[in-house]
Amino acid sequence: MLSLGSFVALGLPDGMLGTAWPSMRVSFGAPVGGLGLILLIATAGSVTVTAFAGALIQRLGVPAVLSVAGAAAAAGYAGFALAPGLWLVLGVAVLAGAAAGMMDAGLNTAVALTGRPRLLNLLHGAYGVGTAIGPLVVTAAILTGSWRPAYLALCSLDLIMAGLWLGHRRRGGAANPVQQAETDRPQPAAVWSRRRYQAVVAAGLGVFFLYAGLEVGAGQWEASFCRGQLNLTAGATGLAAFGYWGSLTAVRIGLGLLPRPSAPRAVVRCGAALAVAAAAVIWWRPGPVVTVTAFAVLGGALAGIFPALIALTPARLGARHARHVISWQVGAAAAGGACISAAIGLLIGATSLAVLGPSVTVLAVGVAAAELVLTGLVPAAP
Repeated sequence: MLSLGSFVALGLPDGMLGTAWPSMRVSFGAPVGGLGLILLIATAGSVTVTAFAGALIQRLGVPAVLSVAGAAAAAGYAGFALAPGLWLVLGVAVLAGAAAGMMDAGLNTAVALTGRPRLLNLLHGAYGVGTAIGPLVVTAAILTGSWRPAYLALCSLDLIMAGLWLGHRRRGGAANPVQQAETDRPQPAAVWSRRRYQAVVAAGLGVFFLYAGLEVGAGQWEASFCRGQLNLTAGATGLAAFGYWGSLTAVRIGLGLLPRPSAPRAVVRCGAALAVAAAAVIWWRPGPVVTVTAFAVLGGALAGIFPALIALTPARLGARHARHVISWQVGAAAAGGACISAAIGLLIGATSLAVLGPSVTVLAVGVAAAELVLTGLVPAAP
């Protein structure tokens, strides 16, 4: 339960920022593309941490790593809430990114190596709960006068999670949960050439980079798109954002509660195909209702892809390699979410918000194509 709660806390800021940004930028007098800069700077902290998160987990254990992550997140989001200008938000974003990287890599690695894909889906479903609640928390705060109390509440939650993980460690929960998996499960990559191993790892990182760019880019820019292109009110925009993250959550929880786990590769392929169709409708923009519905369908289509890709990694590489590679994949996802969302912001600044539709369509096609390349390199994975 503590792991699920941590992923709720991890998802909250991802759901909050896109909805809060139209009001934040008015408070700071910032350009619309400033959202991409926040994400880009936060990624520096996240990618740096995930580069060696596997070693940290091996040495310190998951509870210690997550306790530090909670404290760092609390400090970062306190800075968001109290910031007099965009400069401080940019300054503390690296703390928030580092915290997210530690939490994401730590829990994904620990759960993936236990070979329990349904639990992995529930974990990411908990993340979806956070991202779905996030827009509602921000909308409620904005309707009462300011977006800032939403980030104060997030700071408090992160402090609570840090304390709970510290208490768990003191009660003897610091043992490494993945060592047994490394000895009991086959190690496919052990017989590969170095070139093949590097190609598989690089292709996998590319899939995660593109996938996260699509998920985060669509989620973060949907609110601005709804306000600027669909002319929705602040309240309706919050509900639209809730639809995207809410459908992502519902599908992940549904996959986690199935009597028998779905085949990860089938989940990835079906989700990618549906994502291409939904993104094309967003580009077409036939009307506000249909377009908002397409965002919700896109969220549902993407829901199972990330957990399925994580679950496939030990089968493709073996647990010994996967312990490190999963952390790198989380880092690639953080980089993709930040860099691609920032690039979309630059495109929006140079053209208009209408560019979001073609952007998400190209990304969806890219995810589908990159996964086909990866499957060709490792055809034996389930």
